[in-house]
Amino acid sequence: MTGVSVVLVGCGAPLKSMGWYHATQILNEGSNIAARLDFIVEPWFLSEAGKTSPGGSEFAEFKQTLEESRGVKFFSRVEDVPPVEKGVKRLAIISAREYLTLFSSVYDGAPNTISPITLHLLFVSIHPGTSDNPRLFASCLDIKANAIFLEKPGAPSVSELEAMMDNARKMGVLVYMGFNKNVSKFSSKARQCANSNGGTITYLHNNNYEESPESLGECFERNSEGMLKNMAIHELALAVTFYGVSVDNIASVDADKEYSRCLTLKGPSGKSFTDFSKLKFTIKTKDGKEVSIAADRCGGDDSVGIVTDKGGKEIARFTMPDDEDAATIKGAEERIAGAMPYFYVQDPDYATLKRRVAQAIVEDDPSAAEGVATIDVAVHALEISEYLTPILMEQLK
Repeated sequence: MTGVSVVLVGCGAPLKSMGWYHATQILNEGSNIAARLDFIVEPWFLSEAGKTSPGGSEFAEFKQTLEESRGVKFFSRVEDVPPVEKGVKRLAIISAREYLTLFSSVYDGAPNTISPITLHLLFVSIHPGTSDNPRLFASCLDIKANAIFLEKPGAPSVSELEAMMDNARKMGVLVYMGFNKNVSKFSSKARQCANSNGGTITYLHNNNYEESPESLGECFERNSEGMLKNMAIHELALAVTFYGVSVDNIASVDADKEYSRCLTLKGPSGKSFTDFSKLKFTIKTKDGKEVSIAADRCGGDDSVGIVTDKGGKEIARFTMPDDEDAATIKGAEERIAGAMPYFYVQDPDYATLKRRVAQAIVEDDPSAAEGVATIDVAVHALEISEYLTPILMEQLK
């Protein structure tokens, strides 16, 4: 595939990092993403400390392979990326999670036809929990990105994300979000079923952590921004996008006390963290809409849309991954063995996200990124997460 150039900022460790997985999808022609990986910016593993840290040798091997076989150029700073060439557009992936500060303790446990115009695609995949997000985002604006792709939730706080959004708008830069469930088949099928039957939906998100204080404590520390800002932010984005939920129009929120658990556990550092190991709640809006969200750290590795009638009887459920995804997931497992399990499960949706965003830039038409959340959705989702967390914790006391 020709015509699109990608700069990935924050590749991270092979087999472990979402940034690395973004790279593998772009490099895989079978993903059919209108993109070419030309540059990788990796601050940690190109530092003296990072080179000798766990994962450093694996990254060095990955770097050498891409340099020799694909001509990819590596830098330690965004500012060192060459200026954009005339006639080239830049999108922008920064995958710079603060988990690198915990890396030593958790690493082991843990056809479309495109225009002949050359696009320079810099995907910015910014994960939660890092104070570097606003700086990295600003650096991507400085190197003249025409659009930016941010991983959830985009920034540590609402105020920082709003400032990033305002700066991007001033420069005419489009900002898309990596909320993969916005384009998932299971969520769209659930909504279609609910609309046809007058039902309501519970969006269930499962992770497959071991149900032990040690495993959950490590999870709580590594995802210290909290469940609603991390794990359940995808479901909050669905609530914002398809149900118009915002802090201003929430009429009520009720936690399911029988289902939910809020725990205080020690992480690997010895510090204590309070978060939900599992949580279910129902939001009702002032304009009469209703949606329920459930998340279970130890529930498995799938996501489910459960449709119920007005009496609470289940009508249908739709799962990610489904039978249609099986071949794609199997292909990803065979192509790259040993990666984090959730990479394979999310492979079809993350490929769809990047494919639609790339096509929108190729066509200079934002509507081509159908269903992809934008930064204003992320702002609302982050506001809701900050608003609901203390309310739900209080209800579960």
